[in-house]
Amino acid sequence: MEAAQPDTVIAPSLLAADFARLAEAGARVADDVDWLHVDVMDNHFVPNLTIGPPVVKSLKAATDVPLDCHLMIEDPERWAVGYAELGAYNVTFHAEASADPVTLAKRLRAAGAKAGLAIDRDTPVEEYLDLLPEFDTLLIMTIKAGFGGQSFIPEMLEKVRTARNHARGGHLELRIEVDGGIADDTIAAAAEAGADSFVAGTAVFGADDPAEACRRLRALAEAAR
Repeated sequence: MEAAQPDTVIAPSLLAADFARLAEAGARVADDVDWLHVDVMDNHFVPNLTIGPPVVKSLKAATDVPLDCHLMIEDPERWAVGYAELGAYNVTFHAEASADPVTLAKRLRAAGAKAGLAIDRDTPVEEYLDLLPEFDTLLIMTIKAGFGGQSFIPEMLEKVRTARNHARGGHLELRIEVDGGIADDTIAAAAEAGADSFVAGTAVFGADDPAEACRRLRALAEAAR
């Protein structure tokens, strides 16, 4: 039986960690997080190039923390299911890159993963609201996808509010995840808007004590929610 997930999910982004020590970075925060966020970029859908299946396979063998794979790639229909087969807990692909998001979500679930849909900065969320019952997670970018360390864009929280209000109409179990510029001074606003899952990179792995940074972010989000 799958373990129950907490009301608030903290998912530090390994994009901000030392790539030579990813497993070690994950271990440093393992007791204080719910997921490890893995940013997969292909230098096509976004102009950055990061990691792929071999690294995810190694991470899966090195940690018991569920892996939250965020695919910023072209042609997710070709590649996404492979991450589920490697044991990723949640596989999120971009709406902008997918020809048939619902069918891909069903394939991910059949392969044993949760299915997530990501919405980039310049994409309206409204046209995807009716698809949300097919997904476990909606990831709303609060920056432009592609690089870490960008500043949080507060206007993106209107998408969070819209999605949360829609989910209250019948998809209460939907996770709404925010990614980009999440830190001590932004997480409360995201939680108040309706987010319940939070990706934080620099705020965690740029801190002197990453585990304490995660505990602090959780406390701020829970107080705001």
